[in-house]
Amino acid sequence: MIPFVGLLLPAASQANPAGGDPARLNYGGNTYQLERSWSELNRQLDNLDILLGPAPVPEASDDLQTPELPSSLLDANRPAGAELGPEDTIPDAPLSLRGAADQSSRVKSVSLRQAIAIAFRNNTELQIQRKQIDAQGASVASLSGAYWPTVSVFADVEGFQNGSTIFSPYGNNTYGFGPLFAKDGQTPNFALTKKGDTVSSSSAGPFYVPAGGGLSSDSNGIDFLAGLQLNYALIDFARTPRIRSAAEKLQQFKQKYANQLRALQLEVSESYYRLQLNEQLVRIRDAVVRTDLIVLEDALNLKQAGLVPRVDLLRRSATLATDQEELIQALADRAVARRELWALLNLPADVIPSAGDSITLAPAWPLSLEQSLLAAYNSNPELAAILATRRALALQQDETAAQLLPRLSLFASVGGMASVERSFNFSLLGGGCCGASFLPLEQVAGYDWSVGLAFNWMIFNAGATANAVKALSMQEQAASQSYASTRNSIRLRLERAFLNHEASLAKLVSARRAAGATKEAFRDSSLRYKTGLTNEVDLSVTQTQLVDSLVKRLIATVDVNVTYAQLLRELLPMPRDPNATIPRQLTLEGFSFDELDHPE
Repeated sequence: MIPFVGLLLPAASQANPAGGDPARLNYGGNTYQLERSWSELNRQLDNLDILLGPAPVPEASDDLQTPELPSSLLDANRPAGAELGPEDTIPDAPLSLRGAADQSSRVKSVSLRQAIAIAFRNNTELQIQRKQIDAQGASVASLSGAYWPTVSVFADVEGFQNGSTIFSPYGNNTYGFGPLFAKDGQTPNFALTKKGDTVSSSSAGPFYVPAGGGLSSDSNGIDFLAGLQLNYALIDFARTPRIRSAAEKLQQFKQKYANQLRALQLEVSESYYRLQLNEQLVRIRDAVVRTDLIVLEDALNLKQAGLVPRVDLLRRSATLATDQEELIQALADRAVARRELWALLNLPADVIPSAGDSITLAPAWPLSLEQSLLAAYNSNPELAAILATRRALALQQDETAAQLLPRLSLFASVGGMASVERSFNFSLLGGGCCGASFLPLEQVAGYDWSVGLAFNWMIFNAGATANAVKALSMQEQAASQSYASTRNSIRLRLERAFLNHEASLAKLVSARRAAGATKEAFRDSSLRYKTGLTNEVDLSVTQTQLVDSLVKRLIATVDVNVTYAQLLRELLPMPRDPNATIPRQLTLEGFSFDELDHPE
């Protein structure tokens, strides 16, 4: 962008033009400096036109055109066709991808109370927090089962097949086991022969295994095992702090849920008030453009009759163009405000919300600043969530430290077993071996039971537990600092809202007075213009003052409501249980709240 130079240059920097009268530079009616500044201004404007494109020049026929508004912008600003019904508030499926709103979209009006109720039910952030609370509640219930013994049933059925070979590199007749182990022709050791044994060396004993004898066979069968097992931790110092830490974390989630309800109430209120403001701004800008068209038509008729110069018509045309620009922006702002409210309410993609309530002033705030601060600190869910976090961290320290303490548990089990095994494909090696120990079909059945105590005590882990406890302690101290920071933030938010609320009420009184005065001024100026007592410039200035005063009064009114909602955000009681009823009355008078059925 080419910067504009100053319109008034220092006198010392001006050179005397050739052929000019030096007296012009010293005379009080000097015009050279002004003419040179105008020339420089025109040059800069020409350069700017080259960069941005030249502005259209009105035709000599005075046929002044108005720009055509985008169809998408007009469609997004359609008036509401009906009120928002229950069937219009069912959100789309979480995993669906609906297209943007088009001409088939339905514009439905919604009140502020209805909008807050829908947001409490449909808002995705609240849905996530409700699921987190349910999940953490299930975790607490799961951990609480550690106080009870565990009983389990076990069973095992196994089919198998294997092959085996038994081989003896030495004979077993050298150990003096008697004639049953003697080989053919061996003299037995009578010192080891029992009375009544038949002594004979003419043949080998039935249990004699020669050196290198062996036996190979295959076998298959089925094993079955079943039983009942019980385990019970008699002494576990980490169990109680673990469960209590999970319970504190559950409280943390619940406090965050209550704080999210407060924040959502404010967010929906601000979005709704912003939509109301934009709705009224569109009406104001539209009325201004309509007035401009009427005045422009009068100026055109007067110009064609030769009663006013062309400059009045051009000035009025420029005013109309500027006001049309303001109207277009107001339409865009209203369309965006509608979509912002739609996102908070999580409405279907084909539903566009419109503000159904007229702008009404919130009631007077019933508490002083000191009372508001005390009430804000009392049972504040944002602060309570941090305290729950600190307690959970302290309990986690106890749980971690308990790893170095002894643990004692009881165990017991009872069961039975059965098996069937068949042996086949016997093959003797090196003279045979061990035939008496093999059965072609073997069936086994039995039972067992056991009971006992298990003791465990970790006495050294290289400082791992101590360092873990230290880390949790540092986190607990950080949570304390977070509490102080949050406390200060709450105070700052409340004081800012309180002071701005008081200021908005005061500004509203002045804005109302200014709006009344400018209305009368515009009425008088309009009459003077119609009777020819004033020109178009005076009428334009008066109209601009009227529009500014109306907009300021509107903004002051909305600011009163917004700051009231900001104060409510710090004090409005909200339930910690997702299944409890949710208050949604947007007043704090008498600390009584209307209640809404709990969300489905």
